[in-house]
Amino acid sequence: MSGHYGDIAFTPGVAAVQTKRGSRKFYARHQARAVGATSDRLTDAERAFLSERDGFYLATVSESGWPYVQYRGGPPGFLKVIDDKTVGWADFRGNLQYVSAGNLTGDDRVSLIVMDYPHQERLKIFGHARAVDAETDPELVATLVDPRYDAVVERAVLVTVAAYDWNCRQHIVPRYTAEEVQELTGTLRHALDAYQVENRELRNCCTARNDRP
Repeated sequence: MSGHYGDIAFTPGVAAVQTKRGSRKFYARHQARAVGATSDRLTDAERAFLSERDGFYLATVSESGWPYVQYRGGPPGFLKVIDDKTVGWADFRGNLQYVSAGNLTGDDRVSLIVMDYPHQERLKIFGHARAVDAETDPELVATLVDPRYDAVVERAVLVTVAAYDWNCRQHIVPRYTAEEVQELTGTLRHALDAYQVENRELRNCCTARNDRP
């Protein structure tokens, strides 16, 4: 948990529930240690984690006060760490509703939940986002695009990190992509292929012996 995470997340209502449930003293001590801190910078651990992800959940705030959560996906590494205070990505064309993009015009606060299902890890990020249309700054967009990925890029989104927290891994169910399954089962598949070859050779050998006069 970064220093300023509690300042954002632990509102009076949250603190009241923590007090009721017995966890307030623990989190109050954490907030007290963060007093005077000037920034919550991403460390090498967050950089490495984010650079390998192929998707995340993005929450924005609508003008009606409703939260809106949308999944953002792409090739591994499409969510880029620009520096120790900034992450960004190329925003691909979707269903043309533009709810997230529209929400950002009225409120720049966002929250990202970034998952690593196989390793049961979850990183939550609070930040302030700005969207830049591709036509406005093509050079910026070019730094975020993977040319091998076939998608229409409409904008770049840059998020200035305000705080973050590594969430508890409890109840995260491991899930695997097709590529991860292939990687995990590669050794087994090679072993099975070898056994099949050996089995054929043994059958051929037995057949040859039985055919002898």
